[in-house]
Amino acid sequence: MPNTAHEIYTQIIQTLPLTERLRLANLILNDLAQHDVVFMDKSDTWSEEDLVDVTNFSLQYTLTLFPEDEEIA
Repeated sequence: MPNTAHEIYTQIIQTLPLTERLRLANLILNDLAQHDVVFMDKSDTWSEEDLVDVTNFSLQYTLTLFPEDEEIA
């Protein structure tokens, strides 16, 4: 009996005709949609503090490019 998703795919799913594979994919996706599965990895999101930090850095960097005493044309 296959133990991993890769083994299940190669030993069972891949041997099915295309129509049955599509039917299986549809069943799996519908099941996931019913369970409100969250696909977003929260570790990749920015916190409010991250946004403040990058904004402050950007403003400081801009000041080095355009010093206050320099007249902008």
